[in-house]
Amino acid sequence: MVMGDLIESLARGNVPEVKAVLATVIVAVGVYQVTLMAIGYGKLRVPVLSAASAALAHRLIGPAIVAVALAVATACLAEDGLEAEDGAGILHAVAGIGVLAALVVKVLIIRRFHGLSRALPLLGVSVLALFALVWATSAPNVIGADG
Repeated sequence: MVMGDLIESLARGNVPEVKAVLATVIVAVGVYQVTLMAIGYGKLRVPVLSAASAALAHRLIGPAIVAVALAVATACLAEDGLEAEDGAGILHAVAGIGVLAALVVKVLIIRRFHGLSRALPLLGVSVLALFALVWATSAPNVIGADG
């Protein structure tokens, strides 16, 4: 349980709260990412931001979100393992696995399978929806808890 102890120490005993805050940040930045690509694809026009600048910002921010998501996923696995006690826990785990799988597919398309790039907008929205589902099945319980 070395990883669990390390995470507990880094979070100063507040692992659920830290995960909830980071998950909230991930979803908020995810909304920003989808907005940036809507500008990048020309679906949304903003006078102060060009499509090229929006797409570049999206590409620069993406790896940071993935890093934070992997840190939260690691904390989830270290704290809870693969055990889910109720329907919300199972949904949370399945959505978490789904978001990681969608991210892997998205990166593979970007790096290797360019011919499938037309699927990127759908994948991007799917990643956001799955992140939101992961958040909705866990963070509100922590954020709204009396303490």
